[in-house]
Amino acid sequence: MGLNINQKLIDILNDDIEPLSEKEDKYSSLLEKIGNARFVLIGEATHGTHEFYQARAEITQHLITKKGFMAVAIEGDWPDAYRIHRYLQGIGSKKDWKQALDGFKRFPTWMWRNTTLVPFFRWLRTHNDNLTSPAAKVGFYGLDLYSLNSSMQAVIDYLNKVDPEAAERARTRYACFDHLGCDPQTYGYLTSEGLKKACVKEAIEQILELQHQAFEYVRTDNIAEEEYFFASQNARVVKDAETYYRSMFEGRVSSWNLRDMHMLETLNSIADHLETRFEKPAKIIVWAHNSHVGDARATEMAEDCEVNIGLLVREHHGVADTYLIGFSTYQGFVTAAYEWDAPAEHKCVNPGMAGSYEGLFHHLKYKNFLLDLNDNKQIEHYFHTPRLQRAIGVIYRPETERYSHYFFTHLPYQFDCVIHFDETTAIQPLEMNPEWQLEKPS
Repeated sequence: MGLNINQKLIDILNDDIEPLSEKEDKYSSLLEKIGNARFVLIGEATHGTHEFYQARAEITQHLITKKGFMAVAIEGDWPDAYRIHRYLQGIGSKKDWKQALDGFKRFPTWMWRNTTLVPFFRWLRTHNDNLTSPAAKVGFYGLDLYSLNSSMQAVIDYLNKVDPEAAERARTRYACFDHLGCDPQTYGYLTSEGLKKACVKEAIEQILELQHQAFEYVRTDNIAEEEYFFASQNARVVKDAETYYRSMFEGRVSSWNLRDMHMLETLNSIADHLETRFEKPAKIIVWAHNSHVGDARATEMAEDCEVNIGLLVREHHGVADTYLIGFSTYQGFVTAAYEWDAPAEHKCVNPGMAGSYEGLFHHLKYKNFLLDLNDNKQIEHYFHTPRLQRAIGVIYRPETERYSHYFFTHLPYQFDCVIHFDETTAIQPLEMNPEWQLEKPS
């Protein structure tokens, strides 16, 4: 009987899926489904798959040119992404894209320093250069909070230019973190053990002073306003990162929740900034992992009271203004490491497990397809019982894949649509290392 039910589901899915061709307009139906949504969150099932990055870039290009989206916000650090933002705004030569990527020095560098993204960055620079209004240029921002030290330095560097006395006060406050040389995780451990004073008071004081002086700092021109926005967000990163690294050891609040709530707050700040700049409602594309983009209430995360940016954006901006896109793959290769801070490897992805969404999708009539999950009662019925879904981050351990990389989800409530590539290839890092080339197709 189970086989009959599974075959029935396969027949239903075969009727609903849309094949992805190589044509330029292959995402035209997706744009229709997105409609008037102002926040489009585009996921990825791994942090190292070429097809996910390529599709995300293509969809983003269409959203910018055909629907007037104003910015891309990524699962990356604010100061690192801002170097790309400045390049895209026309600072420096168009040939300087390598320097624009220099900020991404922290593991995993291949997430943003890879050969698939370079053509997209160059395309977006050309797009912005061809706009008649400088204020209409598309922005590029980071949502994450790992950049404690570089964000502190960025605040001080900004104040050195506009208010040297305020810079000295910032330097004194941030000295609480051991004169900028403190390892953030060490800071979190020492404060949780009572071996070091927490710096939350100093971090809050700094952002409050910066906000208090906002009018004085930005009253000159739009460039001054942009630079202030960059600095104020760095001050916010310092405040939230301080809490995040302490939470890792104190066990009070989920560090995951703090991170994704920071992402939402940053996204909302970007939206406010863009609405002032464009003088109309903001339209923003988010690039992040499926685990951040898919609604947490539809996954095992809900059992641990964990939230993510997909859930938070739906709650804060409404379902009609939010569109969530997930990705999946059955097999292939991926760029990932065996453990944190280890070299990037070219790793073989195991075939999707039996009983998983990936395993099911492998049996459908198209190898690469789009599945619309909105208002489909039949799919909701057959997916009522959760199935396993694979998630590969920057670390991939095929030998423990079931326990390390699979979790149960209700797909129709997790995403608005899913894009499946049955066999995928690894993203190629800009800087090659011997480990990346070890594992090759047989």
